[in-house]
Amino acid sequence: MPTGVHIQDARQQLFDAAERVLLRDGPSALTSRAVTTEAGCAKGVLHRHFADFDAFLAALVLARTGEIEVQATALRDSAGTGTVTGNLAHALTALFGPVAVAIIPLLTFRDELRSRLRSTSPTGVPILSEGAAMAASYLAAERDLGRVTADADIGTLAPTLIGAGHLLYADRSTAPPEAGAVHRMVTTVLAGVIRTAGPPEPGPAAPVSP
Repeated sequence: MPTGVHIQDARQQLFDAAERVLLRDGPSALTSRAVTTEAGCAKGVLHRHFADFDAFLAALVLARTGEIEVQATALRDSAGTGTVTGNLAHALTALFGPVAVAIIPLLTFRDELRSRLRSTSPTGVPILSEGAAMAASYLAAERDLGRVTADADIGTLAPTLIGAGHLLYADRSTAPPEAGAVHRMVTTVLAGVIRTAGPPEPGPAAPVSP
């Protein structure tokens, strides 16, 4: 039995191989044989570390959603800096990287994989759900800071941003959208809820001398 370090190395090697297969050939080509062949190892290596192929794929997706949690923390910490639309446009560009975009159709392609992930993503589609939570957390932080209006419907705006963002990136056969297109989409979705800086509120009137 390999040591813990070697186990971790093998898992990452298999994850990297799976992502290469996804990006090159699409979700229908992702099989245990394709992954181990791409990784340059025996098929038994995968089953030594995972109960079955869907368990491996679930771990692959969870590794990706774990990265989104890191992105969400960074985005939330950026509240109050830059611009709301610019921060979100940057976050969406990072969220919808090539691997994440390739994983989303895999989730719709394999019923058993979605079932395995219900414990961590009970509703919605993994990656998209975590993306919506990321956007909602950030918008709430900006609302607390007064840069988003108090009546903004964050529960609707966040998934709208993620859905519209996914549509921009979903076509794997073309180049990713330009940064300007992402920024325009975010600006359109958030139209009316971004507060622009205005003149300072007037202070209390000075007392009138008798």
